[in-house]
Amino acid sequence: MRKYMVTYAWQLLKKEQGLYQLARDIVIMIRVCKMFRQGLRGFREYQIIETAHWKHPAFSFWDTKRQSRVTFDTMDFIAEEGHFPPRAIQIMQKKPSWRTEDEIRAVCNILQVLDSYQNFEEPLQLLLAKVMRFERFGRRRVIIKKGQKGNSFYFIYLGTVAVTKDDDGSSAFLDPHPILLHKGGCFGEMGLLDASLRRATVVCMEETEFLVVDREDFFAYKLDLEVQKDAQCRFEFFRKMDLFASWSDKKLWQLVAVAKIEKFSYGQLISKDFIESSFIMFISKGSCEVLRLLDLAASPSYHKWVWQHLELIDDRPLMTTLREYSPMERYKEFQIKSYPLQDFSSLKLLHLQKAWELQGTSFSGKIRTSGDSLPKMLGPKIKSKPTQSIKCTMINTNLGELPKEAAVGAYVKVHTVEEGEILGLHQLFLPEGEHDTRPFILLSLGSEMIRIRKENFYELIDNDDEMINKLLKLNTAFPSDEDMCQKFLQENSWNVFRKDLLQLLVKHRQSPLFPPIRRKRKGIYDPRSVVLNLCSINKTTKPCYPIFKAPQKYLPPLRIVQGIKAPRYKIQELLPQYKSAGVLI
Repeated sequence: MRKYMVTYAWQLLKKEQGLYQLARDIVIMIRVCKMFRQGLRGFREYQIIETAHWKHPAFSFWDTKRQSRVTFDTMDFIAEEGHFPPRAIQIMQKKPSWRTEDEIRAVCNILQVLDSYQNFEEPLQLLLAKVMRFERFGRRRVIIKKGQKGNSFYFIYLGTVAVTKDDDGSSAFLDPHPILLHKGGCFGEMGLLDASLRRATVVCMEETEFLVVDREDFFAYKLDLEVQKDAQCRFEFFRKMDLFASWSDKKLWQLVAVAKIEKFSYGQLISKDFIESSFIMFISKGSCEVLRLLDLAASPSYHKWVWQHLELIDDRPLMTTLREYSPMERYKEFQIKSYPLQDFSSLKLLHLQKAWELQGTSFSGKIRTSGDSLPKMLGPKIKSKPTQSIKCTMINTNLGELPKEAAVGAYVKVHTVEEGEILGLHQLFLPEGEHDTRPFILLSLGSEMIRIRKENFYELIDNDDEMINKLLKLNTAFPSDEDMCQKFLQENSWNVFRKDLLQLLVKHRQSPLFPPIRRKRKGIYDPRSVVLNLCSINKTTKPCYPIFKAPQKYLPPLRIVQGIKAPRYKIQELLPQYKSAGVLI
């Protein structure tokens, strides 16, 4: 019996050890797989890509100009969203001399998504596509170390890097607002030209993909000559400016080393708020516009303008023709509105009291007055036109109530920046309390600009009194929001009047009896989308066209309009001499 119990206990122990060994093996396998995955991230060939299943991945067509068949394989450019395509990685694994012209063109087309790559001229773009190699690094990897000699030139294809002043880049993860470079940025090109030591450390904030140009290839394929041409253009631009007339060539080349050229097409957004930008911008070619997103509901002029036009609504339904007043009635109505708070009953009462006192009698009667009575010098009594109560949703603002639909905004042009002007220095030496903190938008009209970080520029002008005196004269003040709102309302009134006048004077073209049927163009844009119609402000039906809204900092989105359509007098009443259509001025 005792022997049987020992045998049974030994079998249980073996089973428990087997389960323990199995669990231990599973844990070890999981750890090994995790280490294997983490280790592979340092290799350029590693990339997890979900294979796309295409029924016909390749297609071709006959090119009549070249008299040959052109074939395109879609599988060559399939990649995980945002990552560099595997086909392009295979091309970049080849030596530069082994890459064909078609492969270089294909890589050049893929790199057009990088803004810094587009800023170079086409010959330099092709040379870069020929010598680039692909690299991927993980988080906290130091790419460039401060104080070391530069050996490579980097383009960021995916991810984010930080620029710091320490050696290991650890301060980037502690700083709440580090200097960051994102996809499309580049760094390190000037370090290859002058063989100077690196001034800062660049560290990866996340897994980042780079396109790298090494020093050997940079000089072997004469990329230095093309880069030197761009640097010479920046030097000549700065030399022509009066601001840098007193600087030596050596100091000016230091400015060129920290400056970069960027190109922007027509209508391209440069900065959502260049006041808070960390760059100083020199317009080298073309021009830009400074815009301001104006909240009209915060302007006293807009409040007054809206309610003045809503008073024109009479008891009849909206969008109907307003009753035509005679010139005399219109003049009296103007008198009433001009003196809405004048009440002369007290003066009349005082006059009667003095008259009765002279006659030796007493006066104790009451005089009935009304709000719409006028003194005799302003003519007979008339009744002011009653104000229609607006039945719509109201909102409370700092200036009073306003219809909810009338709380809109508009983009207003503030200033046009021409070639040779500077942005980012107009508030440099102003006291802290006098800084204009309003956000201003910078929009390109087809321009080329040179950007310099403010901290780099401050280091160069330190202890330069002559330069500081010149910068003090560059202070430009932008108009207030109230002035811009008044200008917007004046332009809107003029546009409405001009449109009404053209409709009155120009004879409409007679349409044919059987007009051809035209298909409606599909699109989301509608002219009514950017016009605020105060005449239909109390309608409950929702508009059938889209409404465009712009985001605001710490505030809800604001509807954007380009014009305002409000109740108004007919133009025949304002200009009686043009009551008959067709009369020319």
